[in-house]
Amino acid sequence: MEFNLREAAEKPRPRLKPINRDQLVLRPMNVERLVPEDHEVRAIWEFVGRMDLSGYYEEIEAVEGEAGRSATDPQLLISLWIYGYSKGVSAAREIGRLCEYDPAYQWLSGLAPINYHTLSDFRVRHKEGLDALFIEVLGLLSAEGLISLERVMHDGSKVKACASGDTFRREERIRAHLEVAREQVGQMGDPRTAEEVSPREAKARQRAAREKKERLELALREMEKIRAMKSSPAEKGEVRVSMTDPEARVMKQSDGGYAPSYNAQISTDAKEKVIVGVGVSQCGSDYEELVSGEEKVEEALGRVPGQVVTDGGFVSRENILAMKGKGIDFIGPMGGGVAQSAGQMKRRGVDPSFYPEAFHYDGGCDIYRCSAGKSLRPDGQEKRPGRTNYKYRASAADCQTCMFKQKCCPQNKAMGRAIVRGVDDPVVVAHKEKMETEEAKQIYRQRGIVAEFPNAWIKEKIGLRQFRLRGLIKVGMELLWACLAYNIQQWIRLCWRPRWA
Repeated sequence: MEFNLREAAEKPRPRLKPINRDQLVLRPMNVERLVPEDHEVRAIWEFVGRMDLSGYYEEIEAVEGEAGRSATDPQLLISLWIYGYSKGVSAAREIGRLCEYDPAYQWLSGLAPINYHTLSDFRVRHKEGLDALFIEVLGLLSAEGLISLERVMHDGSKVKACASGDTFRREERIRAHLEVAREQVGQMGDPRTAEEVSPREAKARQRAAREKKERLELALREMEKIRAMKSSPAEKGEVRVSMTDPEARVMKQSDGGYAPSYNAQISTDAKEKVIVGVGVSQCGSDYEELVSGEEKVEEALGRVPGQVVTDGGFVSRENILAMKGKGIDFIGPMGGGVAQSAGQMKRRGVDPSFYPEAFHYDGGCDIYRCSAGKSLRPDGQEKRPGRTNYKYRASAADCQTCMFKQKCCPQNKAMGRAIVRGVDDPVVVAHKEKMETEEAKQIYRQRGIVAEFPNAWIKEKIGLRQFRLRGLIKVGMELLWACLAYNIQQWIRLCWRPRWA
């Protein structure tokens, strides 16, 4: 045992290459070989290079032959944002850091540093240019045969806003914060209140105080908009608005909870799942967004879709008539309203045996008869889009002495029981009949595969589950950047990749 220990001690130690991280290395680098030939970043650069970016270049003040710092190429900034979103990177600071060490970002920038302020300002500064860019991308994809507009699937998805529920306040609190903000803005030029800070920090503080004041003023304006939609004084007094993102609204999420959100509306062409329409709404319901969503598709591609498919949340009589008026074949299930009617009856304390379905309608005499044999006669009508409601009411004397009053109309103190008979417009009737056909049902079964695919891609791969920007306009631009990245990724998958297969 002693011999083995002595032998091990006398054995020489292995010689290893040292790792020295405290050194500077100067070595040649071929930037072109940082990424392989089939890397998707090359495809993005190629695709953006096809676009007409003259609108971006016209805004650049620095020109050849005159003094001034050279501007960053808009093609580079667009490519950086599209590649960043396609990889789930939506922060300007993070893209700026990646340009220092990530080969793909280094290849795009040519190893040149990119200031994150330049990236951040570019993302939100050119709304008209971004809209034109999206339309031009659709034109290029249409030329590649990826868009047909024969069938378009429309869907909505709630995306959380850059605000928490704790930021919602009533008018009194917002006005108190606004007074403080105005005082801060007013004191910014007073030398007696100035602190010993650098000019850069002083400008940052001034900008922050000014932006806070503008947000609070916007919050008061948004509060008035919400109040205008409320009916009762109690509801108007309970209105609250976020102080960080006043244009956000509390919406129900897919998990059943509620959170400050925006309603992202996306129209997808069924041929290759290309997004052909994008919009953002403050409304939590979907049925009001269908017509505007179709108009965005028409504006982008210059023609209306042949067929539009949606889920039941977009189907209403108004939308059925609107789609018919545009010559669009509309596919979507329409509820019968039985559950809504049952809910109203339950809130009024009506027994289920006396719901409207239990009353018998006599078409020859145009009257309803109840279980007690009493008649409900015509009592006026109301015209609504796609439907005419005919009202029938029993006499007050018959109901007050009826043995079934507590089950039939317990809340009617001085009037008789009323029944409404709705008669749909022929266009609505034809839509309901069409949705009962096997062909329409087969088309509707394909809706989830097409309409929900881009929403899942944007949330899972691009990571847009919560907006980074605030305000309806900027949020719409951020969604548009994500959809641009999605569409170009589909072009890479369908057109560019096969070249290297």
